[in-house]
Amino acid sequence: MNERIIMRTGEALVAGGPPGTAAEPEVVIGELDGPVGIALATLTGNQSKGHSKVFAILNTDIQVRPVTLMVSKVTVKHSRYTNILMGTVQAAIANGVLDAVRAGDIPKHKANDLGIICSVWLNPSVATDDNLDHQILFDIHRKAMAQAIHKAMTNTPDIDWLLENQDKITHKYFQMGLDGKI
Repeated sequence: MNERIIMRTGEALVAGGPPGTAAEPEVVIGELDGPVGIALATLTGNQSKGHSKVFAILNTDIQVRPVTLMVSKVTVKHSRYTNILMGTVQAAIANGVLDAVRAGDIPKHKANDLGIICSVWLNPSVATDDNLDHQILFDIHRKAMAQAIHKAMTNTPDIDWLLENQDKITHKYFQMGLDGKI
């Protein structure tokens, strides 16, 4: 795969763990010398209270490639939430990126040329959960990130599948509204 990757998008929802551990990353992937690189640089310099943007790292000074910028979907208000987001989840996102490279979803030879912007959702309930299982949280966010990248790089689901299944799928929260549960 030597073609330019201008912009790919993907998302994944991985649940099944204890309450608060579900992950739903949304990713944008593209060349650093294109629109994704411009957006990544702009977001990095445009910090805002409660929505810090940080690079995905394996540890305090080990940034992954492709460079990956995490953006929180939830307004961060608690230091405990921040520590979980910028610790367990940040490491999980970084490992998910490397898993995607290892799996071939991101070409290894493009690791220094691509950038990823990841909107991260972390349930606010983690800030008050004294029994939070960090390993489960890590594993779920790692898996979700790798899946979101895979979907982005393979254009999954494709338009034929979407058209074929459009009327068979009801959004979970729309259905809950229809059932009077929200």
